Amino acid sequence: MADHYEVLGVARDATTDEIKKAYRRLARQLHPDVNPGADASERFKSVTHAYDVLSDAKQRDNYDRGGNGHSGGGFDAGNFGNFGDIFETFFGGGGTSRGPKSRRDRGQDALIRVELDLDEIIFGTHRDLEVDTAVLCTSCSGTCCQPGTSPVTCDICHGTGSIQRAVRSLLGNVMTSSPCGSCRGYGTIIATPCVTCQGQGRVRARRTVPVDIPAGVDTGLRLQMPGSGEAGPAGGPNGDLYLEMKVRHHDVFSRDGDDLLATLEVPMTDAILGTTATVKALDGDIEVEVRAGVQSAEVITIKDRGVTRLRGNGRGDLRIGVHVATPTRLDHKERELIEAFAARHKSPAPTLSAVQQGLFSKLRDRFRG
Repeated sequence: MADHYEVLGVARDATTDEIKKAYRRLARQLHPDVNPGADASERFKSVTHAYDVLSDAKQRDNYDRGGNGHSGGGFDAGNFGNFGDIFETFFGGGGTSRGPKSRRDRGQDALIRVELDLDEIIFGTHRDLEVDTAVLCTSCSGTCCQPGTSPVTCDICHGTGSIQRAVRSLLGNVMTSSPCGSCRGYGTIIATPCVTCQGQGRVRARRTVPVDIPAGVDTGLRLQMPGSGEAGPAGGPNGDLYLEMKVRHHDVFSRDGDDLLATLEVPMTDAILGTTATVKALDGDIEVEVRAGVQSAEVITIKDRGVTRLRGNGRGDLRIGVHVATPTRLDHKERELIEAFAARHKSPAPTLSAVQQGLFSKLRDRFRG
């Protein structure tokens, strides 16, 4: 058997890069597609086998110590070839070329969080979002090449993107196919990459994404914007952009489904006599009728003044919980009037009651503080 170093024409202390360069030089001369002669074909097999051994550190070490150049002790793996290649040949089409792979690929999806105020979700809102992402390179328009140039066909695989090799096996010589190491399976080489994108076909930049956020969204909801994510390599299609909603806390109003909740503090005298109050809602003023004798924890419902439904028509309601405010400081005259009132309307002793407890529990957070 010929010495592998002599076959490649390199010294025994040659580096991995020197071995690779020698193989590429010889492969250009001896490849069957370039040199169809029988002698060239045999030399190409020898060169390929020598490169397979010397390019692998473990096999090279074994070869330098007098072995056959393959791992596995006394088992001569070289006589049986690569079992993975054999299986690929018969079950995956390793002996046939599948064609070069494309540089174009789909871009990554992106996720950003959008914070909204409660009043913005009643009718929906518009946002112009600034997104830091990958965009198409305007210098090369995604070709990856310097303007005025184009990819050149790989001179190793001649544009196929793969290299075929003859491997000895139990079944005789079989042809296996592996990605070309020169062009990495693309079939072409970018000889003069675009200086703007470094041959990627895309660059990082900030761009504005206009978004119409529908009414009725809530915290945690995600909106998908197809094609608004990162641009793909080499002019590939954009990924998708996902917007995750977060509704900020409001000091006055809270949300219960499509309804809005609020608390109305009513002075004791107005609770006794009844009154009309003008309150500022999220979408304008509202006249609230407070009946005479209203009690704390009663709920006044204002129809169709809640949140617009996300899926469906109409709006929810505005539910206002009443909190009767008892005065804590009375002057002498006010106290006499209250005492006279109490004397005329003798009330039973205070007792625990479950009346309206369910309604009160929904608004308990509003009554604290």
